[in-house]
Amino acid sequence: MKKFFLIFFSLLCLILLIWAGFFPFQKTFSAQNIILATTTSLYDTGLLDRLIEVFERQSGVKVKIIACGTGEALRMGRKGEADLLLVHAPELEAEFMASGHGLCRHEIMFSRFVIVGPENDPAGIRGLNFPEAFARIAHSRTPFISRADFSGTHFLERKIWEKAGIKPGGRWYLESQQGMAEALIMAAEKEAYLLTDFPTYSRFRSRLNLIVLASDNNYRNIYSIIIPRSVLQLGSEEATRKLWAFLFSPKSREIIASFGYETSTELPLHSPLISGPGDNKK
Repeated sequence: MKKFFLIFFSLLCLILLIWAGFFPFQKTFSAQNIILATTTSLYDTGLLDRLIEVFERQSGVKVKIIACGTGEALRMGRKGEADLLLVHAPELEAEFMASGHGLCRHEIMFSRFVIVGPENDPAGIRGLNFPEAFARIAHSRTPFISRADFSGTHFLERKIWEKAGIKPGGRWYLESQQGMAEALIMAAEKEAYLLTDFPTYSRFRSRLNLIVLASDNNYRNIYSIIIPRSVLQLGSEEATRKLWAFLFSPKSREIIASFGYETSTELPLHSPLISGPGDNKK
């Protein structure tokens, strides 16, 4: 009897292994449960929690938010591990669409990038544009925190270093390899400079010994929504398009526009873009 049980158990394990080989575990959510992959900079502001709370109550669709860098979010879209992407690296997004991985893409809102640092501003960057500020930081070898995580913010940082004609490196150039909130905390601890989106800084600034030293209108923080082509195989297209439609709805725009203001300017932290997407590809 014992021998029979062992043989039966072994056969059962073999069958399960074969089954797993033929049906690899991908995304296991139902059609009424979807995954939104987004950036840590946007997630850390708290705006998404408010938007998703309203959407879930209205639609009955449950949304799991995964906060990561834009590069990782796009990878998840390619691999069928996310139903909707909310990202902020236009060049990387364009490559994603050109490669046929996306069904549709549209810009939804924007905020601004700033360089924060210690109040005494040891590199003297106050009021400079971003390339000039980066050059001053590099030449003074004052500590600078890089996200170094293939996020949209990191992608922009690399573009600014290139514009400044500098290849950063050395003991002054510190890599956090973490999200925006963690990078801000690290910059405060190291009394270092950091490129950040203003809304995330605004949420955490009461805990930081950092102030805004530079802003540059040439570098807007534009967020786009992408529906990956993989939703066609995942069976979640209907629920995903419900979230897509909600995020461009008047209610969503109202939430975005009213979610916090800059104290000094009374400007909204995030500004919704005016045009709606329709079904166009971009």
